Amino acid sequence: MTDCCIIGGGIIALSIARELAGRGLRVRVVARDPARDTASWAAAGIFPPAPDAPDSSPGDALTAWSDRLHRQWSVDLRDETGVDNGLERCGGLHLAGDARTVCRLEDELVRWRGRGARCDQLTAADVARMEPVLHGAVERGAVVSGLFLPDEWQIRPPRHLEALRRSCVARGVELTDADVTRLDEAGGRIRAAVIRHSGRETQVTAESFCLAAGAWSGRLAEPLGLRIETRPIRGQIALLRLPVQRLGRVVNVGLEYFVPRTDGRLLVGSTIEDAGFAPSTTPEAIARLLDFAHRLLGPLPEAVIEQSWAGLRPGSNDGLPFIGRIPGYSNAFVATGHFRAGLHQSTGTAVLLADLMTGRSPALDPAAFAPGRQPGKPSPDSVQAYLARVADESA
Repeated sequence: MTDCCIIGGGIIALSIARELAGRGLRVRVVARDPARDTASWAAAGIFPPAPDAPDSSPGDALTAWSDRLHRQWSVDLRDETGVDNGLERCGGLHLAGDARTVCRLEDELVRWRGRGARCDQLTAADVARMEPVLHGAVERGAVVSGLFLPDEWQIRPPRHLEALRRSCVARGVELTDADVTRLDEAGGRIRAAVIRHSGRETQVTAESFCLAAGAWSGRLAEPLGLRIETRPIRGQIALLRLPVQRLGRVVNVGLEYFVPRTDGRLLVGSTIEDAGFAPSTTPEAIARLLDFAHRLLGPLPEAVIEQSWAGLRPGSNDGLPFIGRIPGYSNAFVATGHFRAGLHQSTGTAVLLADLMTGRSPALDPAAFAPGRQPGKPSPDSVQAYLARVADESA
C-alpha cells in the first residue's frame, strides 16, 4: 500500500514527494502533464532577497525559511543526482523609467529596508556603471534611477525539476503519467484517486492524499467541499540566445525583467494575464517583451529568439498559499496557490506539509496557510494587486 499519493507534477509536488520519501514513506506521484507543461518549468527562477525578520508576515516567513532550505537542497540534490540546479547569488537591479515608477521604487526601498534587506539607491549614472549595456537606455531617458539588491538569487527551473525528479526516483517514488478525474471519498476519508490513462480508468489507493496540482487543484478540491482560489494567471517568457552574455545581474523594470544565464541565454519576461486555462503564448505578448528588450538593451542584431513559452500560476485572493489538511477529511491535504512564489517557497512548503502529514511539530506556524480559512485583506502579493498594477502600468 502506498503511504501517500501526490497529485501534481510540478516543483511543489515533487518537493513534497522527495521530502516524504526521505522520511521513509512510500510515495506515488500522479501527474496530469509532463514536467515541461507545469508552471514550475515555465518560471524565470528569480529569488528576491528573503531576510528572516522577527516580525515577518506569514508569507515572508515562509519565503525566508524556504530560501535557507534551498541553499542546502541545492547541494544535496547535486550530490544525489549530479544535476547542478544553477542556484547562485547574482544580485538584482530594480529600475525606474519615469516619474511614476520612481515613486514606486522609493516605496520599494522603504519596504526592502524595513524587512532588513540590503538595498542601495542608485542614480541613472550608477546603473550605467554597473551594467554598461544599459548606458544607451540611460542616455535616452528609459532608465532614470534604480535600486540594487545584492542578495537577489536565481535558479534554473528546468534543471531543478530534473534534479527533483531524479532524487524522487532514487528515493523510491513511483511516478505515474495520468489525469486524475476525481477523488472517491467515504466517511471523512479519501479512498482512492480515479485516474485516466490511455482511455482507461483505474484507481490509485493510498493511506493519504495530497493535492498539489497548481491551478488545477481547485477543481479537484471543490467536490470535497473545499473552495480554494487557484485562479490561473498566465505568464509568458521569451528566451534569447546571445553570442556573449551582456548582463551580469537580474534586471527588473516594473513587472518586466531580464534574467541572464551564464551560457549566453537571456530570459525576457513576463506577462500577468487573467486568461483562464490557456497555457499558450500570443504573438502580441511576445512582441511586447521583445520591444522591452530592445528599448533597454538596444537593437541586439546578434540575438536569436530561441523559444518562448507560457505557464499558469495558481493565484490566491489573499496572497498566501494553501498548505495543510483539507477540513472534514482525516487523510487529505493540499499545497497550492503560491502564485509567483511557488518555486521560491517550494522547499519550506514541502517540509511544512511533510511535518503536518507525519505528525511532527512544524517549524513554522501553519495557521495562516490553512485550507478553508477565511481570506484576509489582499496583500501586495495577491492576484488582485498584481492585476491592478498591470492595469495601472498599461494606462
